[in-house]
Amino acid sequence: MAGAIIENMSTKKLVIVGVILLLFQAFAFMVGGLIAPSPKIAVHYLATKCVDTAKHRQETKWFMPWGPNQCDKIRSFDEATAKKIEANNIVFAVHIPLPNKQMSPWFQFMLVILQFDIAFKVYNQIEDGAMVTIDVGLAYRDDTVSEWTEMAHSFEQRKLSCNFTTAKTFENEGRYYECDLLPFMEVGSVAHKYYLLNIRLPVNERKKVNVGIGEIKDIRLVGIHQNGGFTKVWFAMKTFLTPSILIIMIWYWRRITLMSRPPVLLEKVIFALGISMTFINIPVEWFSVGFNWTWMLLFGDIRQGIFYSMLLSFWIIFCGEHLMDQMERNRFSVYWKQVGPVIFGSFCLFIFDMYERGVQLTNPFYSIWASDVGTELAMAFIIVAGICACLYFLFLCFMVFQVFRNISGKRSSLPAMSKARHLHYEGLIFRFKFLMLVTLTCAAMTVIFFIISQVNEGHWHWGEHTVQVNSAFFTGIYGMWNLYVFAIMFLYAPSHERYGDEQSSGQCITGDAGANSGEDI
Repeated sequence: MAGAIIENMSTKKLVIVGVILLLFQAFAFMVGGLIAPSPKIAVHYLATKCVDTAKHRQETKWFMPWGPNQCDKIRSFDEATAKKIEANNIVFAVHIPLPNKQMSPWFQFMLVILQFDIAFKVYNQIEDGAMVTIDVGLAYRDDTVSEWTEMAHSFEQRKLSCNFTTAKTFENEGRYYECDLLPFMEVGSVAHKYYLLNIRLPVNERKKVNVGIGEIKDIRLVGIHQNGGFTKVWFAMKTFLTPSILIIMIWYWRRITLMSRPPVLLEKVIFALGISMTFINIPVEWFSVGFNWTWMLLFGDIRQGIFYSMLLSFWIIFCGEHLMDQMERNRFSVYWKQVGPVIFGSFCLFIFDMYERGVQLTNPFYSIWASDVGTELAMAFIIVAGICACLYFLFLCFMVFQVFRNISGKRSSLPAMSKARHLHYEGLIFRFKFLMLVTLTCAAMTVIFFIISQVNEGHWHWGEHTVQVNSAFFTGIYGMWNLYVFAIMFLYAPSHERYGDEQSSGQCITGDAGANSGEDI
């Protein structure tokens, strides 16, 4: 029988291929851990209090916190009170980046988090459910002498979530509340060198605007963007991996089409997995360096969603094609109960992403976390997605367990075979089990990567070298998926020994290994 390469290649050659793939996997982790810097950088900013002395507000006027055309500044609100400056005439100005630095398209995106410094006053406490109304404008320029160009302007509301850990007495006046960080702004590209934020907190007691929010002393911002050095390593990795997956995919499909029979379901799904991997690999991010493509974050999420949906569906079909009886194989309709929830869940996440980042294409200050309903909806999506991911992994483990049990039940016929055939089928069973364990390992590594990326943003010291943990996992997991898809297409491509009617029908090891001899394992 001339079946797939995994069945016909010699053990020595398979070991060589496995060692080479393992070396590439180790190299992928080392690239991120030892070469690439940390994926993200956080920069802290303290807003400068500028005074708008104009009697009539000028929409085109921008207030610079420093430099030759800097604004008239005050140090505190007590100084504003002494000078009879109203709150509506105070503008909080933040220049991004800090002095003597500039932004770069290599930063890919810019995320800004907001935090208020609010002092406790007995007669001016934060009310329950207090909402802060923010009048914010964003401008940009590419040199230090040109005028600022408005990029976005919006009126936003953010709900305060603050705690005062000591007794609310006169003795503790002046102490600060402990307030949660608030989502503020996200821009999908960093196409300009300099950005300027002008923030106002308009007060209107009649309309209850910014009333009951306590005594705000300062506004602090945290700007987060991708590390330019990591971006270059990431782009280089995608550029290197794209042709490798594309070549193996073309080679795989060419071998499929050379056969006299039509492709079976598993072969089609493997090819579709290769297409999705190629789609996520194509380094279109290179264009974001030269073009102001603010939709790149959304496009990246869509590409990842397509790949993961295809990958999850592939695992189900991959296990099912090795588990089911001959008559139930090679039909996609058999798997609709398992694949349907994966597709539905992916569609829901797509709608959620469009609701968040889709709106941010026109209003970078929008955040689904800004309202109670949006926060509950977002948390519900995250919790449900996490539960579904865990349930899926357990279901996948159950399917693999069933496959292993099915194989063990069929091994009872092996002793009746000749010694040569016995050893041959023992080798096939071992190869298949090993591949299934590799599949589970890849799934487990993905879950671990997700958890670590959420709770850990640091590095380890290893002798004189600094190992960037997050970078290593980013590049390592990305390399792992490419190597996994590469290995699947290589191992399940038809063997070159024979093509034609006598070739295996494309079914997998556990169901047809004894087809030609009349023996069933």
